Amino acid sequence: MSEKRLPLESSTILSLSNKLGTPFHIYDARAIRKNAEEMKNAFSWADGFINYFAVKALPNIHILSLLSSLGFGADCSSLPELLLAKEAGFSDEKIMFSSNDTADDEFAFANELQAIINIDDITHIDDVIRVLGRLPEKISFRYNPGKERTGNVIIGNPVEAKYGLRNDQIIPAYKRAKEKGVKHFYLHTMVASNELNEDYIVETARMLFDLVWKIKKEAGVHIEQIDLGGGIGIPYRPEEEKISFYSLSEKIHSLYRNMIEKCGYGRLRISFECGRCITGPYGFLVTKVRHVANKYKNFVGVDASMADLMRPALYGSYHHITVLGKEDKANDHIYDVTGSLCENNDKFAIDRKLPKIEKGDILVIHDTGAHGHAMGFNYNAKLRHAEYLIDDDGIYRIRRDETYEDYVRTMLREKERI
Repeated sequence: MSEKRLPLESSTILSLSNKLGTPFHIYDARAIRKNAEEMKNAFSWADGFINYFAVKALPNIHILSLLSSLGFGADCSSLPELLLAKEAGFSDEKIMFSSNDTADDEFAFANELQAIINIDDITHIDDVIRVLGRLPEKISFRYNPGKERTGNVIIGNPVEAKYGLRNDQIIPAYKRAKEKGVKHFYLHTMVASNELNEDYIVETARMLFDLVWKIKKEAGVHIEQIDLGGGIGIPYRPEEEKISFYSLSEKIHSLYRNMIEKCGYGRLRISFECGRCITGPYGFLVTKVRHVANKYKNFVGVDASMADLMRPALYGSYHHITVLGKEDKANDHIYDVTGSLCENNDKFAIDRKLPKIEKGDILVIHDTGAHGHAMGFNYNAKLRHAEYLIDDDGIYRIRRDETYEDYVRTMLREKERI
């Protein structure tokens, strides 16, 4: 069981709601810092271990700077994410650039930063050579195991995925990279998302440990680092259990000893690119009830919308909801909790048991610290909302509310002939 805790006293969040206005996202820096340190400590046996935080999960410079100060890396998928990583203090091998359908300027800027370019398709070797005039001295390839593995509902089945090199492509890719002068080789995969079965992650490690031997034997290439991806999930539902970094690490360490150390492979660094399990449980969307309506169902209409949190509409995902001041009341009413977009799937919860809700109540939607604000959009001209950060010495605004002027800034008041 996972206890759904608030980051502050209920009365404090109510006061903040009155002071700041709603909706807003708020993150707990103290908990994020503790969680990040726990991951580092769990994998301290792995010389050179690094987690490249998935910038896409929470692309706020203040969160990224916090993680940079802890020795984390940054996993980037676009040029703006690379710029954010640079500004946050990440550099060189602390940046992994994992993109797909990549633009030339993105390859060029990643190389300028001396980031590790993680090539997603075998044809991209020629693209990188065309853009840079050569391959960088360090390169990674993203591996797709195809029918050898099964995916899950979020990331999909590997044979259906657009990501990564096929089984029959991975050896030729490393051979060609070696011929083109690459000196340092990395291997990456991402076969699950939000996975709560630690054995699935362990089997991914086993798969890559096998593969590094195959690459060494058939391509004559020594892989220096494997990236197990970012599939470690979080317990969105109270009845779910969190994956223990220590338990997971112990199982991977056992495999490492038997498959790498005892067999004389040599040094092999371990890395992840986790975002969700680092910040996800420590973000909260605070929203006010505008209306309670009885139609064919009972609806609670709030001032947030799927523009603030898309996951329930996109995946049917569960996010726990706390009604402030009513934590001890019985959950004896059933509601759909909805936003105000002109889309019927703009819902945070469907048929959810909650205490009786009244207009003006404040709801806290849990576990929005990853893929929450980050997935926001402006449909219906909805303006994106502020983000706040709780730390030991106070509460800080780290992103202001978007304004109408922000929204129309790129629109031309006068048409331009082209």
